[in-house]
Amino acid sequence: MANVLVQETPFKTISVEPLHPTFGASVSGVDFENTSDEQLREIIAAMAQYGVCVFRDTHLTDAGHVAFSRRLGALDDIGRFLTPQRKLRYAHLELFDASNLDDTGTIIDPHSPRAHAGRGNGIFHVDSSFNPRRASFSLLRAVAVPPPGATTGGNTDFADSRAAWDDLDPGVKEELLERDWTGAHCLAQSRKLGSPEYFRDVDPAVAPMAKHKIVQRHEASGRFNLYVGAHLHHIEGDGMTPGASAELVASLNERVTQDKNVLSVAWEQPGDLVIWDNRAVLHRAGKWDGDGKYARDMRRTTVHDDSPTAWGLNPVGSPMPTMASFTKGPVITNAAQAQAAVVKV
Repeated sequence: MANVLVQETPFKTISVEPLHPTFGASVSGVDFENTSDEQLREIIAAMAQYGVCVFRDTHLTDAGHVAFSRRLGALDDIGRFLTPQRKLRYAHLELFDASNLDDTGTIIDPHSPRAHAGRGNGIFHVDSSFNPRRASFSLLRAVAVPPPGATTGGNTDFADSRAAWDDLDPGVKEELLERDWTGAHCLAQSRKLGSPEYFRDVDPAVAPMAKHKIVQRHEASGRFNLYVGAHLHHIEGDGMTPGASAELVASLNERVTQDKNVLSVAWEQPGDLVIWDNRAVLHRAGKWDGDGKYARDMRRTTVHDDSPTAWGLNPVGSPMPTMASFTKGPVITNAAQAQAAVVKV
């Protein structure tokens, strides 16, 4: 296949150590501030093969993180998710805040509204599947982690959606390919799943839905994958009823996230970076015992997919969802407001 990027020859500029029988690798030898074109191609080839790559002690700054990410494609930004109450404590809107800190750097209350909204991240999901244009790569970097031995847990877990497809019974594969069903995704779905009582008045069914096929071919490897996860609200298509949709959503999510498909990555020190391909894996924030006690500052860039199926069944150029999709009250509506919501550093 012309678009397959898996490298058949040995890597020349990086060292790669597999972390799991089917996916995931630790990669070393990368200079992120001065990455050559050849080395970038090898990193992309490693991503095509392994789906998740772990880079330790990168020494990346915020600016370096954003600059390297841009070499992988156009970036999403957090501006549309800011509110007058939720500001950004650093200068780059391209960095999504995955920390437990507020805009002053203070540890947030684990029972605060923001903490409730973040609980959905603890369920296996695909970044940005609720967007009309899906994401390709996510690049998550540790800026501050608890002292060694101070906490347990806090890993980021990944699930291999390509291996999950490979393991399906031939009859199930045949039906999924023949039916070619569509998944409807929204951010409100994962938020309600993560904290159902807090979001009891939220009805995900009335939120804007992004439509993407549940069975997709991962261009970079030529393999099929299951595009599911916590943002998936329901499945549409020929012969699909609400009951059958709920049953299939649960079944496919369970198949992808069974233990044999899961890799857990620990965060060892500031500067650790994990890159994953949302078209090949699901992920979740693992539980830990330091929330409310220790600062954990994680920042993520998200790369817009540029493949032929990036927009799924959504009109190309469709507007991205905002906090207004499931939040009442004032929200950020334009770039100028978003920039004003950045805490000056």
